[in-house]
Amino acid sequence: MTEIENGVPDDIIRAVEATLFAAEEPLTVDQVATHLGLAGKAADVAPAFTRLQRHYEGRGIQLVRRGERWHFETAPDLAHLLRREKEELRRLSRAATEVLAIVAYHEPVSRAEIEAIRGVQTAKGTLDVLMEAGWVRVAGRREVPGRPVIYATTPAFLEHFGLGSLRELPGLEELRAAGLLDPVDEDMIGAALDLENARSPQTVGNGDD
Repeated sequence: MTEIENGVPDDIIRAVEATLFAAEEPLTVDQVATHLGLAGKAADVAPAFTRLQRHYEGRGIQLVRRGERWHFETAPDLAHLLRREKEELRRLSRAATEVLAIVAYHEPVSRAEIEAIRGVQTAKGTLDVLMEAGWVRVAGRREVPGRPVIYATTPAFLEHFGLGSLRELPGLEELRAAGLLDPVDEDMIGAALDLENARSPQTVGNGDD
């Protein structure tokens, strides 16, 4: 192992750095030590945090301690750039894009109906992402056995995509003419429209407000 000035092996420094960088939430020294297979040896790992903190001083990201937990965050003077990038570059996964399209074209819609259209199970996290973005909301429960939760779009969805109402959503022919559909997209949206026509007369935009 390569030793550095404070006696912490370089491979431990790098392992702590990688763990904190990949973590989805701030971690304690004990949690990092356990993750690295060093449970009960937090005292051996702790100096790595101080070393990394000094290393990142003055850089675009910093290692900070909040209570007993550590995490990387954008330098305070650059935080505005990160907020702007998140707004401009926010991208959805393919699954989230499909779910958003189904909700928009078929609302109010339950998770089971979304899965019937997509032909695959929909992870709860996918809907959570859309609700966190402010584009999908819980619109109540359907009055059928089990009373499943139903979802609808939000005013923020219309605003983000420049729509006056859901009636302005492009139809299948418009999407095809614009070259915005691949075969999978076309099958999915076609299924959504077929199911819409087969259901009782609940048209797009009839969600509970």
